[in-house]
Amino acid sequence: MKLGILVNSKKHLPAITGIVRVVAARGNQVTLFAMDEGTWLLEEADYVSLADLESVSMSYCDHSAVELSVNTCGLSDSIERSSQYSNAAMNHDSDKVLVL
Repeated sequence: MKLGILVNSKKHLPAITGIVRVVAARGNQVTLFAMDEGTWLLEEADYVSLADLESVSMSYCDHSAVELSVNTCGLSDSIERSSQYSNAAMNHDSDKVLVL
C-alpha cells in the first residue's frame, strides 16, 4: 500500500509520527508533503527524522516555507524542496491520502 499524507497544519505532530512509523514498519510506502502551516514541522526533529525511514519520502512546498520564514537550512538532502507538483503526484500515486 502507498499512503500519502498532506501535512498542512502544525497541530498533529504526534499523530503524524505515530502513523508514519506504524505504516512504514508494516512494509508500506509513505509519502509526506508539507505545505502552508505544515512547513513549520520542518523545524521539528521528530518530523524530519521520518525521512530516515527506508520506505518514507518527504517533500515540502518551498513557496509556503518561504512565505512563513520557516528555517529549512540544514535539512537532509532526502527531504525534497518542491512545489505543488509533488502534492499532485502524491495524490495521484497513493492508494490512500490523509490530510492532517
